[in-house]
Amino acid sequence: MASDAWQVTRDRLVQLWQRVQPHRADDVTAQLDAGRAETAIAAESDDQEVLAELRAEWQGRLRRLLAARPDAAAELRGLLDEIAREEPPGSSAVTQHATASGHARINQAGRDQHITER
Repeated sequence: MASDAWQVTRDRLVQLWQRVQPHRADDVTAQLDAGRAETAIAAESDDQEVLAELRAEWQGRLRRLLAARPDAAAELRGLLDEIAREEPPGSSAVTQHATASGHARINQAGRDQHITER
């Protein structure tokens, strides 16, 4: 996420927490900032395991927030829709399908792929 988009998203999430669980807003702010740094490091090294853990961690936090305060769902949905609109074209999930038979070989990648055949 670009720096400006990150800052806007962070600020909107903090505002949401300040409205619905003000006693947790400072903690969420610190967690967002730490998560941003952790995400940057993991993305730089293409550490998909850490990125998946961070996604799961925030999905859990948001799920718990909505369980405690279902009235926040519309605001959160609006924020998520806004983020989705701001993503660059082609940045959405990629689905690949391949069928091989006989002695066929298929190589698929969502990013860089380096194949050395011997």
